[in-house]
Amino acid sequence: MKIAIAQVNTIIGDFKHNFDRIIYFANKAKGFLCDLIVFQELVVTGYPPHDLLEKKDFVDANLAWLDKLVSSIDGIGVVCGFVDKNPNDEGKPLYNAAALFEDGKILHKAYKRLLPTYDVFDERRYFEPGRSFEAFPYKGRRVGLTICEDVWNDKNFFRKRIYNVDPLSLMIKDGADLIINISSSIFHAGKMEFRWKMLGALSKKYSVPIIYANQVGGNDSFLFDGISTVFDRNGKVIARGRDFKEDFIVCDLKAAEASDDIHPVSGSETESLLKALIMGTRDYVKKCGFSKVIVGLSGGIDSALTAYIAVMALGPENVMAVFMPSQYTSGENSEDTKELAKNIGIDLMRIPINGIFKEFLKFLSPSFDESDPGITEQNIQARIRSTILMALSNRHGSLLLSTGNKSELAVGYCTLYGDMSGGLAVISDVSKTFVYELARYINTDKEYIPKRIIEKAPSAELKPGQLDQDDLPPYEILDSILKGYIEDFKSVEELVDMGFDKKLVKDIISRIDRNEYKRHQAAPCLKVTSKAFGYGRRYSIAKKISPYILPSPKIKLQAIFSRP
Repeated sequence: MKIAIAQVNTIIGDFKHNFDRIIYFANKAKGFLCDLIVFQELVVTGYPPHDLLEKKDFVDANLAWLDKLVSSIDGIGVVCGFVDKNPNDEGKPLYNAAALFEDGKILHKAYKRLLPTYDVFDERRYFEPGRSFEAFPYKGRRVGLTICEDVWNDKNFFRKRIYNVDPLSLMIKDGADLIINISSSIFHAGKMEFRWKMLGALSKKYSVPIIYANQVGGNDSFLFDGISTVFDRNGKVIARGRDFKEDFIVCDLKAAEASDDIHPVSGSETESLLKALIMGTRDYVKKCGFSKVIVGLSGGIDSALTAYIAVMALGPENVMAVFMPSQYTSGENSEDTKELAKNIGIDLMRIPINGIFKEFLKFLSPSFDESDPGITEQNIQARIRSTILMALSNRHGSLLLSTGNKSELAVGYCTLYGDMSGGLAVISDVSKTFVYELARYINTDKEYIPKRIIEKAPSAELKPGQLDQDDLPPYEILDSILKGYIEDFKSVEELVDMGFDKKLVKDIISRIDRNEYKRHQAAPCLKVTSKAFGYGRRYSIAKKISPYILPSPKIKLQAIFSRP
């Protein structure tokens, strides 16, 4: 059987766009004389549709467009994901479904059996799990049609499994000799290697080819890396799509040993993460209806990285940079900002804020002691800059990109309604130490980000001589503690056992917990780690700050109320 895989960059709810991409790739597969083309999970609707699934007209439209696909494509089999209705009175009203159709007829439907509810996933909110684990005959094969999570429950890979059934193993028992998995697997750093290892081992374990079709593109905070892959029965990769781009690959299972449709992917985690951020920025901006963005440059590394990503995503002609110096801004930062703008080919607007800041203080002076400036005066400067940037955003119809990193957002080292303002927080899931790594990688062949920006000590420049290290521990230490607490769920004791000072650990955790209210009001981020702030990390704002006090030993009531 000659099989094509198309990884499509869908737009959620844009049925016409998704339909057109499916038709395009189906015709391309026919040109390659393929027997079958496989598309990703929920390709008809776009993934994830969230509460659009509660709208009847959305579900009905998805079914109508599926019918149009079935009637529009002939001469080739098609596997694609869609939303189906549950005809039963009990359970959730919908299924996360896959259909195989050919020449105007739906030959088989499969419903997703394992519905994830961890991190950013909430599929049990909408879908009823499928109950069938049967393979079906197609062109001389017995096919096991699975959807994403259905193959993520092998006992050899998951020490603590969260489902009590393994659909893949049951399909193999039913005689499946070809596994197709349509997926919308959300990217995070390190996931690509694990996915390859798992799927390759599964194909080898059961001695069956696995066709893996994955979504590509950015939808809000969620990034999809694609890398659709075909594994032969020995676990060898015999076809592979690109990462972070729409792609099309072909594999002939009858001549698998001769297949060489293997497209290039990132060679390092740093390259992969940079591609993810560029793709995510491009898709968020364009899918939200914008074509241009604004970035406030400070002379620091965070805004420099954000500006570079914006240029790579949208082109220099679509990026407006604004430099807003104050009385505390160094000459070095002014020079570095000009050099950065020149290096990446963007226009730079300069708007000093000294006069505006003085006017603020003049009107506030009855309530302020000007002889003792503090954090309030620092925040005013950040909010003045935010007001200027938002005014330019409104005037020019451009999306403002905020520039804060994950380390700052974690401990609240940012100003609400100030530097946190924006429509997209491009690097807010990137630690400060990885910001530096990305900058050095970007400069591998050419100096885009001025060397001095990378080498100088970071500073908010909101008061004389200010440095980040005056308020925070070294970023190498801070980021290690943040990763342990936020991404690895380690306790104070476990972090101390790793060698960190207990007082420092408790202080950092307290800062994380206290600043939940800021993160609830932050712009959407681009998720690139296993645990990002936002949709997948849900904590109350009004709560007791950890570490939590354990109960005292039980007191015997008779001792308190005993008679004299």
